[in-house]
Amino acid sequence: MVRPLDGITVVSLEHAIAAPFCTRQLADLGARVIKVERPGGGDFARDYDERAQGLSSHFVWVNRSKESLTLDLKQPQALALLRDLLKTADVFVQNLAPGAAARMGLAYDELQRLNPKLVACSISGYGEDGPYRDKKAYDLLIQSEGGFLDVTGTPDERCKAGISIADIAAGMYAYTNILSALLLRGRTGVGSNIDVSMLEALAEWMGFPMYYAYEGQSAPTRNGAAHATIYPYGPFRAGDGREVMLGLQNEREWKAFCDKVLLQPQLAVDPRFDVNPKRSEHRSELRRIIEEAFASLSAEQVIARLDETQIANAHVNTVGALWDHPQLKARGRFRSVGSPQGDLQALVPPGLNASFDYRMDAIPAIGEHTDAILRSLGRGDADIAALRAAGAI
Repeated sequence: MVRPLDGITVVSLEHAIAAPFCTRQLADLGARVIKVERPGGGDFARDYDERAQGLSSHFVWVNRSKESLTLDLKQPQALALLRDLLKTADVFVQNLAPGAAARMGLAYDELQRLNPKLVACSISGYGEDGPYRDKKAYDLLIQSEGGFLDVTGTPDERCKAGISIADIAAGMYAYTNILSALLLRGRTGVGSNIDVSMLEALAEWMGFPMYYAYEGQSAPTRNGAAHATIYPYGPFRAGDGREVMLGLQNEREWKAFCDKVLLQPQLAVDPRFDVNPKRSEHRSELRRIIEEAFASLSAEQVIARLDETQIANAHVNTVGALWDHPQLKARGRFRSVGSPQGDLQALVPPGLNASFDYRMDAIPAIGEHTDAILRSLGRGDADIAALRAAGAI
């Protein structure tokens, strides 16, 4: 099957999560992704941990289906090789420190002279201009700067997201912007310059709490795993000690919940709880009533009642349980991919498309494809040996 990005070449100066997550998704759609790494250590995310059969969990997640090319870009001959690649590439992605690409002669105006059709995408913490341009930006710092910590956690303590949400947001917007730029190039014949900011990506995802606090109003309160403004919507303990996650969205569901799940139909018209704002205000009292009703039931019995009543619910799963989730398994969402340490299981990208299958090739070793890429640029064995002796590759 033909994939959407077959024939597209992406060159990436990337590390950590945001840019690699973007380019891995381009590779999923068939793009050839050449990942440029430092000789020796490579992408520092390779060393975050050793949990995936000796490989880093972060690196395994975002780097399959790529080719690894090692270049010491401080050396002119290595930089010349990169420029040779960019002459015929379709996309250039980088998340280097602010200004680093420009100092190497890779500012967009120079790239455009080199290759007018090139789509260039820079990912940074705060964007390419403005007073915060040169500040260092890591995921947790952006979660803090972007107000995410103000609405996440408990009333007593702010908590970060358990995943790199700011990196992921930036990677997703880089990915969609690149796809849009490729579509635009198909109409205009020229490339684009894309500036993606982690802060702006996360700020977009903060739209609901920002509007909730519009013009000086108070922000949504932090309520642990419960919803800040809808109630009951969150985890509730059953009689066997396990928790069940449930959520009500409207007054019709609230009445059904009282009648068929709690077996207390009179509660639906209790003046403390008869509309959502009151339920949210009196959530402590309502939680006690709900958990008293669940005390004689196991978690599975609670879920059965909720399912019968068509009230949305979920198990409170562990991360490890996802590998054996019956729904993911039933839909064939796992596939084996190669790596320097042998085969690993990987989640098939979201979205089933009947017209093509996703590309899910191996995770590369550091510099695994260096020689092959250099030969494709016309360098012979003697040239490659000299570059290696000089430490340029």
